[in-house]
Amino acid sequence: MLTSTSASQGANPLAQWTQTIRGSAMRDMLPLLTRPDLLSFAFGFPAQELLPLAACRAAATRALATGQQALQYTMPSESLKRHLQRLLVSRGINCREDQIFPTTGAQQAIHLLVNLLLDQRGQVLIEEVTYEGLHMAIHPLQPQVLTVPTEPGTGMDIDAVETHLNRGARPAFIYVITDGHNPLGVSLNQSARIRLVELARRFHIPIIEDDVFGFLNYDGQALPPLRALDDEWVFYIGSLSKILAPSMRVGWIVAPDMLKTPLSFLKHASDLDITTLAHLTVSDYLNTGEMPDHLAVLRREYGLRRDAMLGALESYFPPEARWNRPSTGMFIWVELPPEIDPVELLKIAIETRQVAFMPGKIFGLPGISCSRNGIRLNFTHCPPAQIEEGVARLACVLKQSMMRRK
Repeated sequence: MLTSTSASQGANPLAQWTQTIRGSAMRDMLPLLTRPDLLSFAFGFPAQELLPLAACRAAATRALATGQQALQYTMPSESLKRHLQRLLVSRGINCREDQIFPTTGAQQAIHLLVNLLLDQRGQVLIEEVTYEGLHMAIHPLQPQVLTVPTEPGTGMDIDAVETHLNRGARPAFIYVITDGHNPLGVSLNQSARIRLVELARRFHIPIIEDDVFGFLNYDGQALPPLRALDDEWVFYIGSLSKILAPSMRVGWIVAPDMLKTPLSFLKHASDLDITTLAHLTVSDYLNTGEMPDHLAVLRREYGLRRDAMLGALESYFPPEARWNRPSTGMFIWVELPPEIDPVELLKIAIETRQVAFMPGKIFGLPGISCSRNGIRLNFTHCPPAQIEEGVARLACVLKQSMMRRK
């Protein structure tokens, strides 16, 4: 027990890794960037008006009508697993129900797989700029982080991955967002997918594939995920947060048979598998058969919003800025002129024009990688008219900042 005497003498009861916590910059910014007076492109929020409230209300009512067992301790829903199995077929993934592990969102799935695969101070291989939640998951284990660049048109630099492995690196896993990269918006091309899976097989390196955006494709048929190419070395993560309801916190892992026992142990130790009402509600919703039509609506509407943001960037942003055209996901990545500090720009944009975005440096690791002049813009949360207004405001702030530096 920690006493006042030991505390006064400087004793620290916390694990050593806690002394280097930098926190979640994104979480810290949440109160500021969700102010009601802001036009915010900062977070990966779905469009609130497109969340199927009436259908989810009806599904929850039916779930509760099954009786008090809907509020009781229970094991993961077998019905939900069956529905997820069918949903995954539309992504090109064939798996058994017993290979699907429902999780409390994709973030818990990442956390579970990191703890399953990574030893203290082991190696991991990730992109130089990637999802902040992965950084938080690996930090307590203080790993050696190997990084590779991301090519603007093709995704993760597979040549760089192969170079690391040929030089003797043996990471506990390779983490990759194959479609709608967060924050870069790029998707891995087909040849890169095939090569990455081949490297995983040759060197016996697990891949954690984060596919939370894979159902949100806008330019024709999406490429199959890595899990469709390999069922032994690819550990697949999916989620309904971006396509149904974030608050339900329904994610999942598709894992090889060899992981079933240790993964079940970790999952039960994490939360006792208690997400009964959410599982029953989502399962009931999926049982209605409304999901395909709902996804079609999202793809159509988000495609229009993406195009609205691309059009606004073309109309209002200075020619010195560069951006990509994502085929999947929720984000457009913009490279600003090198003299612009995105963090400073954000402060000015909020204070003077009430518009917000996410600075790219949040998605890099301090001392290892950092995007100095990139910003991430979300195009799914705001309707097209607000998107044009927000981009125009941001462009005004950017041009004024550029003028001051001349």
